[in-house]
Amino acid sequence: MMPFLYFPEDKSEYLPAIIVLIIFTILAGVAMYLFIKKSKKDEQKFNEKFDQRIKEAEDQN
Repeated sequence: MMPFLYFPEDKSEYLPAIIVLIIFTILAGVAMYLFIKKSKKDEQKFNEKFDQRIKEAEDQN
C-alpha cells in the first residue's frame, strides 16, 4: 500500500541513523551554548557602553 515506507527487518540498519542523530543533537547543543555565551558577552559590552544613557532614560520616566 505505501511503498515509500521502509522498515528494515535487520534492526542494525538503524544504528547509522541513530549515531548521526546523536552527533547532530550534540552539535546543536554546542552551537546553542556558543550563541548564548556570545549573546551574554554582547549584552555586557552594550551595557558598559550605554549604561549612562540607560540610567538617564530611566530617570526621565
